[in-house]
Amino acid sequence: MLIDYHMHFEYGSYDPLWVQGFFDAARARKVDEIGISEHTHGFSDFRELYYRELILDDSAVGRYQRQWLSRGKFRYTLAEYIDFMNDLKGRGHPIKTGIEVCNFRDHDAVRRILGRYDFDYIIGSVHFLRGWGYDFADIKSVWDEHKLEDIYQWYTEAVEDLCASGLYDILGHPFNIRLFRHFPDFDVQPYLERVAAALRKANMAVDVNTGTLYRYPVAEISPFPAFMKVARQYGLPVILSSDAHRPEDCGRYIHEAAQYAHSFGYGRVMVYTGRQAAAHPLTL
Repeated sequence: MLIDYHMHFEYGSYDPLWVQGFFDAARARKVDEIGISEHTHGFSDFRELYYRELILDDSAVGRYQRQWLSRGKFRYTLAEYIDFMNDLKGRGHPIKTGIEVCNFRDHDAVRRILGRYDFDYIIGSVHFLRGWGYDFADIKSVWDEHKLEDIYQWYTEAVEDLCASGLYDILGHPFNIRLFRHFPDFDVQPYLERVAAALRKANMAVDVNTGTLYRYPVAEISPFPAFMKVARQYGLPVILSSDAHRPEDCGRYIHEAAQYAHSFGYGRVMVYTGRQAAAHPLTL
């Protein structure tokens, strides 16, 4: 089976004409089932959390992030999203309802928001490191202000916190802190094993994500090989995803992702329904 479980409608709208392109691309690439995992910054339900969690002061990071929050965020409510997804399911589309949640520290608030709705799966992704959105290309110079080993430590702590919350089914794009080609010259194995151990304890899957292959300078599938090896050793399950933000990218490089996972010994992918996971044979 081929799946693509991490993608977003946000560049368009909740319009059947827009989303039909995702289904067309999935069919052309022989993807059996897709899942949508809208970013939480698309929903007014999460507005307060972003303003509490992000650096929004007069520093370069703060100024940029204030502007980012003011540009087209919080367009919908979660209720509108769920209603639209249920309508797509009702039309017979092979689609699952997910959501990608940023690594907010207020887990109780996230639990209250998510608990009002039914999802097929929930992705937790580390997008902030101590309030800094590290994947913003416009302020990537901020990376030079920190030691890379500190960033690995912060990332690992953020994953451990995310896993300990018990809120999530999948870790989104693991170790995409490589996205701007900042490669360590120190031993990363302890960080890899801490993340894998936290995921195993939380019964979470790994997102094998091609977005970093075609959307970022690193040009590699996430997670990178060293973590894939550790993930397999720890018995962590996987999903496949393209991280598409446009219809034409649905299923992009998904066959390569399947081959990549298989090269580390994976023969199955996880398929989710109502937060319950089932392993299906991986199509190569």
